[in-house]
This record gives sequence, C-alpha cells and structure tokens, in this order.
Amino acid sequence: MIMAEEERLFPEIIGESPKMLEVFNIMRKVIKTDSTVLITGETGTGKELVARAIHYNGARKDGAFVAVNCSALTETLLETELFGHVKGSFTGAIAEKKGLFEVADKGTFFMDEIGDISPNLQAKLLRVLQEGVIKKVGGTQDIKVDVRLIAATNRDLTKEVERGSFRRDLYYRISVVEIHLPPLRERKEDIPLLAEHFLKRFSQKVNKNIKGFSPSALKLLCDYDWPGNVRELEHEIERAVILSETEEITPDDLSERIRSGGMLLKIEEIKTRSLKGVLSSYEKKIIAELLTELRWNKTKVAEVLGITRQALNKKIERYDLDRRKRKRG
Repeated sequence: MIMAEEERLFPEIIGESPKMLEVFNIMRKVIKTDSTVLITGETGTGKELVARAIHYNGARKDGAFVAVNCSALTETLLETELFGHVKGSFTGAIAEKKGLFEVADKGTFFMDEIGDISPNLQAKLLRVLQEGVIKKVGGTQDIKVDVRLIAATNRDLTKEVERGSFRRDLYYRISVVEIHLPPLRERKEDIPLLAEHFLKRFSQKVNKNIKGFSPSALKLLCDYDWPGNVRELEHEIERAVILSETEEITPDDLSERIRSGGMLLKIEEIKTRSLKGVLSSYEKKIIAELLTELRWNKTKVAEVLGITRQALNKKIERYDLDRRKRKRG
C-alpha cells in the first residue's frame, strides 16, 4: 500500500529499502509546505530527482523549476546567473539580463552543490532568504522575488560550518528540513528494482526486447559497491542494453569493473611495485575505461567518479590519456 502511493507520487524515484521509505516519508510531508529543504548525499544518488519531485507535487507545481550547479561556474559567472545584471555593469553586458531567482519567481529554485559557493555569495543568498529581495549586478534597485529554495550538497555542511567556510546562519536557513539520500551500497536491496527500471527504459529507447537479467548478471550487479551510485548503475545498464545480443543481460554484457567486483588486483603486482604505484595503475585503468564507455563525456565521467571536471583533466594529463595524443600515436 505504501509503495503504491510512492509510485504514484514519485514514479522516477525507485526504492523499497527502509532508508528509501524514510526518504519518501519526509518527502510526502514536505511537499505540503513551502519550507526550504536541504538534500544531502553523495554524487549520483538522485538529489535533483528528489528536488523535482517535491516541486511537481507541491503547491508551486505550476511555477518554474529552475536548477543551477553552483560548482560548475566561477564566482563572477554564478553571481550573474543568480541575480542577473544591468546593461553596462561590466564589459560585455550589452543588455540587461534576468537572474535565475527572477526566472524562478512563484516557483522553485534548486541550487545544487550549494556548499561550493563563496562567502560573498553566501551573504547575498542569506539576504534573499531573509528579505525576499535581490539586487542585480551593477544595479541599485531591490527586486522582490517569491521563490522556494531547495539546496543540495555532497559535503557535510556541519563540518564546513565548524571550519568557518560556510555561514552558520545560512546553514540554518537552508536546512529547515533535511533529506539524506543513502548511497546505493547502503541500499543494495533496491539494485534489482533499479536495474529493471533502467532496463525497461533503455530497451524501449533502442527498440530491443530484453526481458531481464540472468541470475549471475544480477548477482554481479548486487555485489558491486557502486561508487558512482544510481547514476553509475544507470550508465552500466544503458551500456549493457546496447551491447546485448540476447533476450537477457548476461555477465558478458557487463563492463570489466563490474565483473571483477570493481578491482582486478593481482598479488604479483603488489610484490613488485609500491602501493602508490598499484593504486595509480588502477586509477588510470578506471578512468580510461569510463572515458571510453561514456564516449569521452568528461562531465559525466567526473560525476561518476565524484570529482570536478578540472580534477579529471589533471588526471587525464597525468596518465597521458588525452585521446588526441592517442590518435596521433
């Protein structure tokens, strides 16, 4: 009975584990309010899906749902995106621009990776939440906005507050209700459900009649720890559907890291090399395999690995994985 209700309210969020039932319980209560919500969890756990579900089941569902990834933009660009700018406020500002807070007026504004914003923007965001007004970059006029804020982070903001890198008053403002999304390794009983969900979606997308998973393939999926969480599982099932030539997914359709439980460690390697060298070797292998599987979409690869795109670029350079160099070779 409970699951039937969740499927109706939140069809894109899959899970029957106790931890997910608790998430659904909080969501059902919070959609009836206009309070700020802080969604926490590792990269790939589905924070934006939860934010969208809260919006489209709440009183603001007819308003806009606007999302921004705070870690993807520099401070200057993010400030302009959030608050807009007036004409002539800086070089290149040839016309006035609306900020995302204005675009989200009467709707919901989802700020992903809010823990990455600078102290300057934290102060300005606090003013929006306290007074309901914004000021464009280069402007002098206060503009009223009526926005529900939902924020998300993969950081422990209580530790950031203690370190002094995140404002305590802002933390209390954004976390009136907190929803924690567990990593997939802590709700492994949901893996078969999620796998079937993605199998159905991608089979329809590529027009294949794949009916399910072999027992051995399903066991491999359930045994793997999924550091990239639900997003990594989604990409793995999409890959398997594309490669499969039978009516069920078998171990042969799964990537090497899944078949090996995420690590093909050989004792001989440790005997002949340092631990640092072994770890670097496996990091290189994992990054190379993900780059190939995700067709060198660096944004997706960085998301699966839980690192920034800049950090990924440094690792690609360090391990000499640049595909342009490989083509020339």
